[in-house]
Amino acid sequence: MGMRDQLEDMLAAGRDGALLRFSLGELLYQAGETGPAITHLAEAVAQDPQYSAAWKLYGRALLEHGDTDAAIDALERGIAVAEDRGDNQAAKEMRVFLKRARRRDSEGGN
Repeated sequence: MGMRDQLEDMLAAGRDGALLRFSLGELLYQAGETGPAITHLAEAVAQDPQYSAAWKLYGRALLEHGDTDAAIDALERGIAVAEDRGDNQAAKEMRVFLKRARRRDSEGGN
C-alpha cells in the first residue's frame, strides 16, 4: 500500500486533520494532480488558518491550476500568517509566487 492509499484510508476512517490534509495535498500536487490537491489544501488551511506551509502550497497549486485570483488571495493570506508566526522563509517564498501571480494577472492570464 502506497503513501497515498494510507493517507486516504486515514481520512476515510475519520482521522481528519490539517496535517493529514496537507500531506495528501502535497502528495497529489507532486503527482501533478492539482485539482484534487487544491481540495485538500483548502481544507488544511480551513482547519488550521495558521499553517503557513499549507498556505504556500495552496497558493502555488492554485496558480499552477490557472486560478490566479484565488492564488493571489491565498498567497496574501499566507504571507500575513507567515509574518505573524515569524516564518520568514515561507513568507519570502510566497512573495515570489505572489509576484508571479500578479504578473500573470496583469497580463490577462487568469
